[in-house]
Amino acid sequence: MVSKTLSVINGQGFHMRPASVFSKEMLKFNSNVTIIFEGKKINAKSVMNIIAGCIKCGSEITVECEGEDEQAALDKAVELIESGFGE
Repeated sequence: MVSKTLSVINGQGFHMRPASVFSKEMLKFNSNVTIIFEGKKINAKSVMNIIAGCIKCGSEITVECEGEDEQAALDKAVELIESGFGE
């Protein structure tokens, strides 16, 4: 298992568009991808679960990946979050 703690930098946090982009990208990987926010474990492959997490700008989250392509999944997750989803 690999993980990294990051801050959400895009102005609106994980609203519909970035949640959709993030989950679609994570679905490309075989590994389990989980976002940990305020003690909650959120399935990063589910748009609705991400939105329900109410992750706002400035929130600190941990992305955990476990499986055969865990490092590639984590690298992509970090790239998306650190880019602010292009917003």
